[in-house]
Amino acid sequence: MTPVTSSPGSPLLWLAGGALAAAAGIAAVVAAVVAAGRRWGSAPDPCDGQLDLVFEGGDRFSVEVADGAVLDGVAIGEGPLVVLSHCWTGNRAVWSPVASRLVERGRRVVLYDQCGHGASTLGAGRLTVSRLGADLRAVLEAVDARSAVVVGHSMGGMAVQVLAIDHPEVVAERVSALVLVNTAAAGIGGASVSAALRRLVANPRAERLLVGPAGPALVRASVGRSPRLAHLVAIRDDFVATAPEVRLGYLAAMQDMDLRAGLGSIGAPTTVVVGRRDALTPHRLGRAIAKAVPGARLVEVPNGGHMLPYEEPDLVADLIAEAGTAPEAAHAQKGRGS
Repeated sequence: MTPVTSSPGSPLLWLAGGALAAAAGIAAVVAAVVAAGRRWGSAPDPCDGQLDLVFEGGDRFSVEVADGAVLDGVAIGEGPLVVLSHCWTGNRAVWSPVASRLVERGRRVVLYDQCGHGASTLGAGRLTVSRLGADLRAVLEAVDARSAVVVGHSMGGMAVQVLAIDHPEVVAERVSALVLVNTAAAGIGGASVSAALRRLVANPRAERLLVGPAGPALVRASVGRSPRLAHLVAIRDDFVATAPEVRLGYLAAMQDMDLRAGLGSIGAPTTVVVGRRDALTPHRLGRAIAKAVPGARLVEVPNGGHMLPYEEPDLVADLIAEAGTAPEAAHAQKGRGS
């Protein structure tokens, strides 16, 4: 797939769609899944079995933050540093296909689980977007990052924006470039649907639907034009593995978030990557970030959905590598294409 280069709905759209499908009849959903599953299962997978790498040879680390939460992470490879921050209801394994490619290209990659996700624990503090940025700062300091390319996908991209807005001195000292993938600064869900979505995300019935045979179909809207069954299963499994209170807390935080006033203060070279078929953080929200951040580069993937680290791992790895080696060239790309 060739990106178009120029000057991410609600994160719960797929659950809402799943609830509507359930109301129409589980039998019909299952029948559709059987048919679609054959297509999704036979589609070529660019991840090639790399969806949940353990990275046993990496250097494990943990970071205790101010409210008592312990963030669990791993560093792999050797070379210039890349730090990867993952999405809502995901974990660091979401980055496995991209991380493996970066290591092959001579990068040292740091991956960590967000508070309450994966192997990281919850502390006593509120789940806010601001604390995501503070947690990312703690990770950078723990690994003594220098000239790092810091990358965030979806909620991880919000963490990166908060880092740059609230902790500019850390960015100046430790970061060479930022890459924001399928993310937003504001506009996650309208007021009219926020309360309903917050109830739905922690509803045990929705979770039971997800773990059933219809599960992959219920998360279909998480990806773009070319679904792969392994991607949908991984997305579903990660959601179910995340505690309901964590899902709910961070959903509310993202819906209440508005980082737009601070985007103009971001001074690090920034690349914004959007999927034109992203139904969760629509591409107009990424475009708005690129427009507001001085000198930002915008890369649009015509058929890409919300899970570009799964859908387009080669492209995402390429863009991260470019951001680290030639940020000035990335800036010069802004304005090309449409």
